[in-house]
Amino acid sequence: MQQIDMSGSLSILFPILLIVIFVVLIIVPNRRREKKFKDMLSSVKVGDRVKTIGGIYGKVVQLKEDLITIETGPDKVKLLMAKNAIATIDNNDVESGATKDSK
Repeated sequence: MQQIDMSGSLSILFPILLIVIFVVLIIVPNRRREKKFKDMLSSVKVGDRVKTIGGIYGKVVQLKEDLITIETGPDKVKLLMAKNAIATIDNNDVESGATKDSK
């Protein structure tokens, strides 16, 4: 009789344990990553060098709420895009980094 009660409580405990493990391993790190990304986007300022999710490197020339204008290429082409399109902020000079590597 006691073995039946014990196995019944274990069968209820196992799914609860799986849910707790799922939350700890999947949801918590994802929230940290999202918070870090939002902090990065809020720290963007005019003059920063950025890389977009499409691989375009440029310099921020104008900021609005959800829009950002970057200047890229030797012709100083200005591109208007969503702020969420920024993948990374790189304050180092991209062109000088490329010429240093080639020497």
